[in-house]
Amino acid sequence: MPTEQKRETVEEIKERFSGAAAVIMADYRGLSVKEMQELRRKLRASGGDVKIYKNTLTEIALRELALSEDLVRYLDGPTAFVFSQADAVAPSKAIVDFAKEHKALEVKGGLVENAVVGPDAVRSIAALPSREELIAKLLGTMQNPVARMMRVMNGPAAAFARAVAAVAGQKAAV
Repeated sequence: MPTEQKRETVEEIKERFSGAAAVIMADYRGLSVKEMQELRRKLRASGGDVKIYKNTLTEIALRELALSEDLVRYLDGPTAFVFSQADAVAPSKAIVDFAKEHKALEVKGGLVENAVVGPDAVRSIAALPSREELIAKLLGTMQNPVARMMRVMNGPAAAFARAVAAVAGQKAAV
């Protein structure tokens, strides 16, 4: 018979999985407490949040949410869950960079926009530009045609102004 605390934990897991834009799973076996604290700090700075849940309780929550069986296969061994509410790229970058520095951390896979992804996909997501960079590029792309059109439209007026200035300069020289 499950205890009330376990039921509450399963409900918490369900809430976190259903409210997250991305969930990255990693094997943290071999990391010291100090390294885990450093990982938590880096992920918090990038908009992520690290939680450790029992695999059995997580499996129950995933089954209740009817998430893919493919996600359950990543629940082998100690698993740290990185939840991101808005952006999947920044926490992915943070955990992949941390895994490069600390070989003990192994990215298992995760759930991004309700799609199960493997460790290679998480690394690919980490290689993407950040959300802010993508928005800036999009705005630049959208603004570029308007700026070009304004230069073309101002061309005849600018040419006319230069011609008038040249004629005025010639008249003043005489």
